[in-house]
Amino acid sequence: MKKILLVVTLGFALSGCANTGTVDKDAQITQDWTVDRLYTEAQDELNSNNYTRAIKLYEILESRFPNGRHAQQAQLDTAYAYYKDDEPEKALAAIERFQRIYPQHPNMDYALYLKGLVLFNEDQSFLNKLASQDWSDRDPKANRDAYHAFAQLVERYPDSRYAPDASERMAKLVDALGGNEIAVARYYINRGAYLAAANRAQKVVEQYQNTRFVEEALAIMELSYTRMNKPQLAEDTRRILAQNFPNSPYLQKPWQANSMPWWRYWK
Repeated sequence: MKKILLVVTLGFALSGCANTGTVDKDAQITQDWTVDRLYTEAQDELNSNNYTRAIKLYEILESRFPNGRHAQQAQLDTAYAYYKDDEPEKALAAIERFQRIYPQHPNMDYALYLKGLVLFNEDQSFLNKLASQDWSDRDPKANRDAYHAFAQLVERYPDSRYAPDASERMAKLVDALGGNEIAVARYYINRGAYLAAANRAQKVVEQYQNTRFVEEALAIMELSYTRMNKPQLAEDTRRILAQNFPNSPYLQKPWQANSMPWWRYWK
């Protein structure tokens, strides 16, 4: 047992020496580099997808040349490198640091855009979920935070080159938020929690009225009110559904609609 512990301890010691040697080697190699060369080399590493190396060079640049445009840009580039390297928490931390130190920086529109991208892409399967309409396990907080970042960009910098793409992503995020609410409403109605289902569906109608989920939300509200023995509310909701969606399949009676994809929620 003592021999095993000795080997493990020695391994850690050697590992520590190796890491220290790497850091010292980088510092030694770059010790005579100008700020321009450091930034250029870091950019080359970033463009070559060598994100760890790029981040290391940016850190060296900031420590040696903390003042000036290169150091400021290095912070943004570091955030982007973390984003590309699937390190969202570190990317967000770098962006927040940049915002705190340089609140009036001319590239703040890019910082907000990058922040939105990091949050938007936090779940790598997000686009697939958009296609499959499955938001039940997607944290809506990330969606809301991403939306607010993009909205801040569009409001503060309407002429920014990033504003058009931010606006498109905002529309997708609103759709995703509405999808999350309708998924929860389906969950509740399928379990007989009609009041909770009606409340969630009503939230879709009130807050996400420009999404594709309003029709189904009204149908869920009608059924919920019917099951809760509130015929007047059910009738009023059905009238609104008919006025806005006259050809809606949800206007069929439940016993005539067993081929509908939402039939299971009407059992």
